[in-house]
Amino acid sequence: MAKKGKKSKGEGAPTIENRRARYEYFIDESLEVGIKLQGSEVKSIRAGNCSIAEGYVMAQSSPLRLTLHGINVGVYGPAGQSQHPAVRNRVLLAHKREIVKLAKQVEQKGVTIVPLKLYFKDGMAKLLIGVARGKRAHDKRQTIADRDAKRDIQRAMSKRQ
Repeated sequence: MAKKGKKSKGEGAPTIENRRARYEYFIDESLEVGIKLQGSEVKSIRAGNCSIAEGYVMAQSSPLRLTLHGINVGVYGPAGQSQHPAVRNRVLLAHKREIVKLAKQVEQKGVTIVPLKLYFKDGMAKLLIGVARGKRAHDKRQTIADRDAKRDIQRAMSKRQ
């Protein structure tokens, strides 16, 4: 009999990205944290029914905690009566020293924490968050110009081959 290959628990689960965050902000550093979810929320995220574009993260040092605000996890139909609220504050899981470090960084003017990517790793939901500084209009125009230049270079290289 043939041996069965190892199957990843996160296989087939979608990766939900916040592409707008990289356009709107300079990402100084990123951190992978866990997220505390209810059962129907996990099923809904695995189905790809989630939006993190309008979300943000708050780091508090007095009661030491990291919370995620404003993301929309759609309802999961088969859950029936035990349904979760679509928009609620969710607890993020990280080490104490990381939370303290993030709380100190957020105290600076113009610095915020944004969710960048939501994915599954070894069957657990993980969130990639980034410490971000806002871009100004001229920075956004430069980002667009750089992206267009890269696209033109790729197009020229593909025609050459």
